[in-house]
Amino acid sequence: MSDITTINPTTGEEIKNYDYMSVDEVNKVVDASHEAFLAWRTVSHEDRGRAIKSIGDKLIEYKEELAKLMTEERGKLYSQSLQEIDLCKAICDYTAENGVESLADDVRDIEGMRKGLVSYQPIGIIYGMQPWNFPAYQVFRYTIANLMAGNSILLKHASNVTGSGLLIEKILHESELPSDLFRTIIIDHDQSEALIGHDKVRGVTLTGSDKAGVIVGQQAAKAIKKAVLELGSNDAFIVLEDADLDIAVETCTQARLINNGETCVAAKRFIVVDSVYDEFRKRIVEKFEGAKYGDPMDDSSDIGPLARKDLQEQLHEQVEQSVAKGATIAVGGKVPDSKGSFYPATILENVEKGQPAYDDELFGPVASLIRAKDQDDALRIANDSRYGLGGAIFSKDTDKAVRLAREEFDTGMVYINGYGLANPALPFGGVKNSGYGREHGGFGIKEFVNIKAVHVF
Repeated sequence: MSDITTINPTTGEEIKNYDYMSVDEVNKVVDASHEAFLAWRTVSHEDRGRAIKSIGDKLIEYKEELAKLMTEERGKLYSQSLQEIDLCKAICDYTAENGVESLADDVRDIEGMRKGLVSYQPIGIIYGMQPWNFPAYQVFRYTIANLMAGNSILLKHASNVTGSGLLIEKILHESELPSDLFRTIIIDHDQSEALIGHDKVRGVTLTGSDKAGVIVGQQAAKAIKKAVLELGSNDAFIVLEDADLDIAVETCTQARLINNGETCVAAKRFIVVDSVYDEFRKRIVEKFEGAKYGDPMDDSSDIGPLARKDLQEQLHEQVEQSVAKGATIAVGGKVPDSKGSFYPATILENVEKGQPAYDDELFGPVASLIRAKDQDDALRIANDSRYGLGGAIFSKDTDKAVRLAREEFDTGMVYINGYGLANPALPFGGVKNSGYGREHGGFGIKEFVNIKAVHVF
């Protein structure tokens, strides 16, 4: 019997079987990755950039094939799978264009010296454990920056998107990048812990739950390895009394339902001030009522299935626990009779502290609608969370919204009057239980480098 069997969440049918690598196989991959790094670190930034550009070009050649496989393995809408690949291409292009400048030596005039030099040198193998919700983007987010920095990459992808992980490896191997600089490895949790402790692995990055982050963070700390952890959230989208409700309703709907609601920076809590609550509620309920779930390859579907049956069951349990503790269902909340792991667009009201809908991350198309007295109360509720990844503020007074975002919103990212998953030019990451470290925006490229000081007298 195979160690991994991927399942199509739309139909419940098996896709393919995979076996874990042996310890010997993994060690050979690590040794080859390290040797590739030793050569790659001597390659100029300009030549690295050209190889990165070729990865993006090769990715586009496989765009339809990879998009269809991602949709088959994890159930995201095909149109959004195509958009995800475009984002990955943008990451390649941005890094190739800006990486040389980001990694340039920083020369400083220092009294008593001829000069001081700060150099950004690669450190070795970076091991990434990535989730299934964005099978390509999560990989490219850490891989491309670290390849540009001169490191080599090992990927342990989520088991239910094993095929996507292997196809991404094929794409990179057909680019101008030396093959051993990127390898997808198929291993279990015990093998993963051993790999974190391997002396040739120099950095560890994880995107996942805060529970997984605690485990991986401890394993990395035990081995004295730097880690970057992006651990999800229950992002608050704040609607103030001077908000444009058309924009707020449209954006909140998109930001909750995109990617079937399985997004760490999705709009999970709609916090609406009392003066516009009733009107916002009426409009958002209509939007959610009109959201149709169905085959993710069908253009008429607004939501595909959740990635696995157990995730559907977990989400519904969180909804039922919230209702048992006083929440009410404004729309949705019933598991469809289907072989697939579908869940309808759902809004919970009367959401309060102590309910999963208030305290935890609901990873699916379920929104928590919370009434706030005023602006101060809305920010208090927004910050009353163990998480702090993203969030949003809706207000026609942009200067006020920016001030609140900068000075009072306790998150790593804030959207003003709009929403976007990520932008290669801006940092991505959070605070509190949402983790630490940054990717994108010129910051991710320096997370796993030796920031080396050279004193010249």
